[in-house]
Amino acid sequence: MKGLTKRTVKDIFWLLVGILVMAVAFNVFLIPNRIAAGGISGLGIILLHLFNIPVGLTIFAANVPLLILSWRIIGSRFVINSLIGAVFLSVSVEVLSFLRPLTADLLLASIYGGILVGIGVGIVFRAQGSSGGTSLAARIINHYFGLTIGQSFLIVDFIVIALALIFLNAEVALYALLALFVSSKVTDLVQEGLSFSKAALIISDKTGEIAARVLTELERGATEIPAQGAFTGEERKILLVILSQQEVSRLKAIVHSADPRAFVVISNVSEVLGEGFRLR
Repeated sequence: MKGLTKRTVKDIFWLLVGILVMAVAFNVFLIPNRIAAGGISGLGIILLHLFNIPVGLTIFAANVPLLILSWRIIGSRFVINSLIGAVFLSVSVEVLSFLRPLTADLLLASIYGGILVGIGVGIVFRAQGSSGGTSLAARIINHYFGLTIGQSFLIVDFIVIALALIFLNAEVALYALLALFVSSKVTDLVQEGLSFSKAALIISDKTGEIAARVLTELERGATEIPAQGAFTGEERKILLVILSQQEVSRLKAIVHSADPRAFVVISNVSEVLGEGFRLR
């Protein structure tokens, strides 16, 4: 129970850090340049410039019905996390509204605003949290209409950017799309981490010899996977090896010396958790 409490406190801390980063991005880059990069916050930026309604107020007001509707559909735990995130985001955006914009260049604001939002959202997701808004709306659409979460996110963001196109102007809407694209890529990067690991699949008649040399010379593990050739029908073994980018050339040398006719596939992996790599 004590470990669970420490983990919960740690997650809440990083949830708040991520939301603070998002609030800085909104006030320094996106809000002053009218870049409504999707989501409830994007809707708030549109309403601010049309009716002078504070962005934080829009975020909070839009989240209330979404939270109520989501309670029965999604479950209490996710909704409570979303409630914490939504309240803190709405408050943070208003508290940090004194921050002055760093640039009036729409391109720079879109790129750097998107980067900061992506970092903030990635931190929030890694803390197993949510800032409410789009996450809740996407899950509701998923529940009632059967669309995937990714498709639901796209629908919500498309609606907001379409509103920006109608009520602001086409140029701002195009920059909003750019900011949305940048933030989504950075979110993935923060969630998955900077990984330079590789996965090698080796098809050979000498997988045993190759595996032994991988274990001794590279000090890496290897897994033999039973397989069957589709053309020949012969039983074969595929060797799976996860290794660092720097070790790829050594692995290829080992495979070539053991079996010059071996078939090798080497691909990037986004994240590796476990002994010899990164522990959770």
